[in-house]
Amino acid sequence: MAQISYLFDNLYFLTTCSVAATLLISFRLYPIIIYVVNRKGLMDDPDERSSHTNKVPTLGGMGLFIVFSLTIMLLGVLANLSRPELLELVSLLAATLLLLIMGVKDDLVLMSPKKKLVGQLLASSIMLFLSDVRIEHFQGLLGVGELPYWASVGFTFFVFILVINAVNLIDGIDGLAGSIAILSSTTFGIFFLLNEQYLLSLVSFALIGSVIGFLYYNLSNTQKLFMGDSGSLLIGFLLAYQGIAFLGVNENALAPFAVPNAPILLLAILSYPLLDTLRVFSMRAWQGRSPFSADRNHIHHRLLDLGNAHEQATLIVCVCNLSIIGLVFLIGDWNINVQLIISILVGSFLYLSPFLKIFEKRPLSLSEETKDTNGFLTSESRIPIENQKYSPNSSETSGVVQMENSALEDTSSPSGVPVINRYIGATKDFKKQNFISERPDPENLKTMDIKGVGKNMRKQS
Repeated sequence: MAQISYLFDNLYFLTTCSVAATLLISFRLYPIIIYVVNRKGLMDDPDERSSHTNKVPTLGGMGLFIVFSLTIMLLGVLANLSRPELLELVSLLAATLLLLIMGVKDDLVLMSPKKKLVGQLLASSIMLFLSDVRIEHFQGLLGVGELPYWASVGFTFFVFILVINAVNLIDGIDGLAGSIAILSSTTFGIFFLLNEQYLLSLVSFALIGSVIGFLYYNLSNTQKLFMGDSGSLLIGFLLAYQGIAFLGVNENALAPFAVPNAPILLLAILSYPLLDTLRVFSMRAWQGRSPFSADRNHIHHRLLDLGNAHEQATLIVCVCNLSIIGLVFLIGDWNINVQLIISILVGSFLYLSPFLKIFEKRPLSLSEETKDTNGFLTSESRIPIENQKYSPNSSETSGVVQMENSALEDTSSPSGVPVINRYIGATKDFKKQNFISERPDPENLKTMDIKGVGKNMRKQS
């Protein structure tokens, strides 16, 4: 037993075991969750905002919690944590359990935003008042140094709620929230390793392993699983906890490794969820809507609209996030307020560049699509007249077909009241005159039929 305790006193061995244990538990647990959810019909139904078209099992967050909590409880005992660390571990498990219950209920029967906010405040209170996990110092950012106790408590509450909901909002495409969690926890975990923080290192690497195991199924084509609100709330809370602890460890004068710009580095690590949330909330407020009203106006949705797959959009966001973290490390010796400005400008450019007009998809005209280098139409462009209704704006489309297309278009007003199309009457008259009719098969069209149509045209003229 003494030899086992000695092994787990090695922090690098402890964190390696945490990743290995979470992966082993994940590959045994998630198939069971997928099977049960399928049998009970606890599926995520797609709607008009969804980026998927089929029903997908949800409650992946329950698996995340089970894998994460089992690992840190088992290894926390073997690592001989101190009494304050054990108290903090118990507080963390209690807070995450509360968020899990609330998230599962929201996944199954939905909860109002007010009830979810109350649950998030309760979970944050457990960590703040039982373990004294709070932000105490700004390190000169915006000219602010040490915070009074009441300001420290209030701002810590704000950070918990902000990060929890920001991560919840970016869980819109496969792999994104999990990948951001891995990137952020890896950065935090390396810092905690260098400062020999046993509990915090265990939390970071246990979360990394838990999310990697989940992503294996989240990105699968045959056994797909969503984390749901139960997972995104859990991840958001753990990222907020690590971020606040990161600032506290960095302020410790006995820390072997410290960074001079910890607040800026924290903003860089969580830059994507924070900036996307700020942008979406600002646009909703500008449009006179509730900031919590759902829409499909996130940055990752824009990347999908540009033709990227879920994995590609996730990779683009993670590369941008990693670039901002690298930039902050490079300019770490500059004035902290200058770093803030540069980080915001560079981050805004990287994340918002998909909205630039140069990335707009410009539909090709018929002439650009179908004409060869000599200006002649290619064989693919010789389209029968009955198929021309799919290109109403083409210059080669006949006027009769254009009017028919106009009559078939949705002409309802924004208020939902139908508007009379001025072409409808004209189209009906054309149909009576055999200009537009149930077009016969060209192969069965007889010469006499063509002559009959020609006579009718001459009579009308």
